[in-house]
Amino acid sequence: MRIADLLAIDELRLTLLTGDPGREFGTVHITDLPEPGRYLGGGELVLTGLMWWHEPGDSARFVAALSEAGVAALGAGQAWLGHVPADLVAACEAAGLPLLQVPTEVSFRTLAELAGPRLAGDVRAALGRHRRLVAAVAEGAGLRELFELTAAELGVTGAVVSASGEVIVGAAADPVRLARAYLTAPRLPVLAGDHTIFAVGRGHRAAGWALACDGDLMGRADLGHELAACVGLERSRMEEGRRVERRLAEQLVVAALAEADVAEIGAGLRTCGIDAAEPYAVVSATAPRPGATRGPDPATLGGRVVEELLGREVVAAAGADGAVAVVPLRGRTATELADRLRAGAEVLSALPGTRLCVGLSGALTGPAAVKGGVEEAGHARRLAEARSGGIVTSDEIYTHALLLATVPGDVRRSFTDRLLSPLLDYDRRHQSELVRTLGVYLDCAGSWHACAERLHVHVNTVRYRVRRIEELTGRNLATMADRVDFFLALRDTGTPR
Repeated sequence: MRIADLLAIDELRLTLLTGDPGREFGTVHITDLPEPGRYLGGGELVLTGLMWWHEPGDSARFVAALSEAGVAALGAGQAWLGHVPADLVAACEAAGLPLLQVPTEVSFRTLAELAGPRLAGDVRAALGRHRRLVAAVAEGAGLRELFELTAAELGVTGAVVSASGEVIVGAAADPVRLARAYLTAPRLPVLAGDHTIFAVGRGHRAAGWALACDGDLMGRADLGHELAACVGLERSRMEEGRRVERRLAEQLVVAALAEADVAEIGAGLRTCGIDAAEPYAVVSATAPRPGATRGPDPATLGGRVVEELLGREVVAAAGADGAVAVVPLRGRTATELADRLRAGAEVLSALPGTRLCVGLSGALTGPAAVKGGVEEAGHARRLAEARSGGIVTSDEIYTHALLLATVPGDVRRSFTDRLLSPLLDYDRRHQSELVRTLGVYLDCAGSWHACAERLHVHVNTVRYRVRRIEELTGRNLATMADRVDFFLALRDTGTPR
């Protein structure tokens, strides 16, 4: 069938935006995948609702995939965006791909049925199935309703899980295992045990969702991609509302740091869902990706990760120094909140190339405490960054650890190397344990007998080792100053004691 034959059907009211109307197509394929090339065989009229379009660069990628697959023509619906993007027209024109504009009131199913009896029954079924799924999302169906419809239409069941192993919708016996498989897969989809895992959307995996379909769908991956695209649309809709909430959180943090009127800060807390007398804690986060040149900045990614770790019950405002979230405690302690963050961060540690750095204030109450909480959480986060990642609470920053974190890394390394290198070299050459003995000796407050008991050696052995340490370093372990130097050097390097 030729494109011109379709244009001649008055009921369809199609418009040719670019390309040769004499081009022929043999079948119809409907898709909203951003890169659908692997599911195309060539010669198709591809129909798309443009749900993959987010920015101008998307059109060039989409059209390139169609051209490489040998697609005959493209039909673009207007129901989602309300128009056909100009960059899509330009991309099709550059590729020599005919582009049809499909009016909002014309369904893809109607178009396929009028295209002629040559369309096979399974193609008709696929068109109808896709249209029903897209219609459900467009009409506001939530994720639960979408999964119920998917089970009925496609016979596909499963769950959506966050990167930290939380079940968003559906059922999964071991969501943490699925999350780890999602984070560590070189490419998606991937078969992980009795599940096939697809990515939801194109965001960074650390803050992403995974669609885990029951069974092996690698041979029918188009079904999984179709469902993942619909889940991604629903998540995008949820994100629209969260953008407003993030702006409100940002306004609260800015007002607190500027020492605005207490009444203004109190109003900001209430806007963020926290009553005046309700306990809360402040979280500060970054997610650095050493060596990365593309993708979200550390503050933005850190904020999104924290939102996922806390079950999307809070929002994080990203600033120049890091993301900040004010978290209502709702009956739990700050320690319990820290434990929840650590549990999720442990799962995320499976993702290579990204390290999560989170600082947590103590429990706070009232608008006057917001500024101190933001500063406290920020100090804790910077300590986590100095440790190359992790969760640090306010309890840890009121120790020597915070002082170490404020010293430049090259200065700390120089200090540690100068003090401990003679001992480390001696241990390597003689298979001895001077460094370990030093650490235990300091932990035992300089007690010969307690140190010997901990090391399971004779007390004279401890005396000999301590004298050797003093000889090699020129320090005197009987003085408090030298003991403090050794203690800080050992703590900064994490050397086993």
